[in-house]
Amino acid sequence: MTKKEIAQDFLKLAANGHSHEAFRLYVGDKFKHHNAYFKGDADTLMLAMEESTRTNPNKVFKIHHILEDGNLVAVHSHLKQTPVEPGFAVVHILKFKADKIVEFWDLGQPVPKEPINENGMF
Repeated sequence: MTKKEIAQDFLKLAANGHSHEAFRLYVGDKFKHHNAYFKGDADTLMLAMEESTRTNPNKVFKIHHILEDGNLVAVHSHLKQTPVEPGFAVVHILKFKADKIVEFWDLGQPVPKEPINENGMF
């Protein structure tokens, strides 16, 4: 699998309630993440992703763009906690060592109900 494919599968598994499998398959030793709301280790993030799925079982996650540059992959996606809400534009950045994710950033911006920009966020 390419790094892009690994990133895509990792995020889709995690969004669909399979974070344990996503981490088992794709996360390397000494993984760290930069989400300001959780401790920076793999187990904490994995459990938070799992809890998010329990709390929001009808979550919608759609990837729009994936870019790869060396050992980094950036994924631009649309995440909705429920099918009817506007959701968030999210960018995930994944750093790889060989074929394992070793570092992870996630940044989000709410999608406004009435956006001013005619080009949209996706």
